[in-house]
Amino acid sequence: MGKSGGGGGGGGWCKPLPLLFAKSILQISAMDPAMKQLHQSLVEIETDAEQVLLARHQLVENDRLRNGNREALTALRKKARTTKSSVPSPFDAIMKELEGTESRQLVKEICPTCGNHDPKEQTWMMFPGSDIFARLPFHAAHTILDKDQERLDYDSKKLQSYMKEKTFLISEKGVLADKISPGIVKSLVTLTDKPK
Repeated sequence: MGKSGGGGGGGGWCKPLPLLFAKSILQISAMDPAMKQLHQSLVEIETDAEQVLLARHQLVENDRLRNGNREALTALRKKARTTKSSVPSPFDAIMKELEGTESRQLVKEICPTCGNHDPKEQTWMMFPGSDIFARLPFHAAHTILDKDQERLDYDSKKLQSYMKEKTFLISEKGVLADKISPGIVKSLVTLTDKPK
């Protein structure tokens, strides 16, 4: 054993770290104002870049979940033997209902996913982010997946706009100027899809 007081496992490295940190703080405080400004701007740029990378990783994770949801919804539609275009129109349902007795409801609501499939049929579903399986009615299962898909779409768009904003801020600070001109970055970041 040495003077570090550790009995193996690298215990000697634990004590000098606070001293190194204190020395680096003293060195920063002893810097001239121009160096402090440079150091501060580098820290801000690095923080923004870290946030962009974290947002990108979250966006990839959201895309993975969106793909899984889309696959599950497609499987449920195939099970119901419907697609959004093959669901009978509400007009047909109204006409069939009018042919029957008068005590029936005039308009029968038709789910675009369920179609004529029994909405109460039990379907196995695994909840996202867990290993829990549950049997749910068919209609409830696809409704949950539809709402999750909408939420994931919204989160993805929010993350994309956040990444654009942070990338634009980093570009404005001149970090990307040696690789991509700021004008090109600005035009790429401000691109929007126009509805047709």
